[in-house]
Amino acid sequence: MTSFIDPSRANFEAFKALPRDEPIHMLNLLLYREEAAYPEGHEHAGKGWSGRRAYQEYGKTSGPIFQRVGGSIVWRGAFQTMVTGPDDKRWHDGFVAQYPNSAAFFAMIKDPDYQLAVVNRTAALVDSRLICFKPGEAGEGF
Repeated sequence: MTSFIDPSRANFEAFKALPRDEPIHMLNLLLYREEAAYPEGHEHAGKGWSGRRAYQEYGKTSGPIFQRVGGSIVWRGAFQTMVTGPDDKRWHDGFVAQYPNSAAFFAMIKDPDYQLAVVNRTAALVDSRLICFKPGEAGEGF
């Protein structure tokens, strides 16, 4: 199984090339490790945390930075079943994070406290997707 935790250089360059002054929505799909995989010597290594618990720590430590740059969660849900897509693909959780613009996202990931917090995300996940969308109009119909 190929897993994705961090963006590839090409994908990140494509994201960086998008307009920096427009609102963005980031769809996050998460598949947790059974047991978190912290680097040796990290303060949480050896605690026996689940991946879900490590991701909760990521949320706790990165949340204030996320809010400070203007981020908010506009939708959150727990996976039930694949309707269209590969039968063998499943996720534990998903959410959509909204940012005022991609510059806010970059400010978050460059923050030194965020860079300390992200080790929890890496330890937590066996696979993930982070997909950027330009928000559109909501309402009835497709």
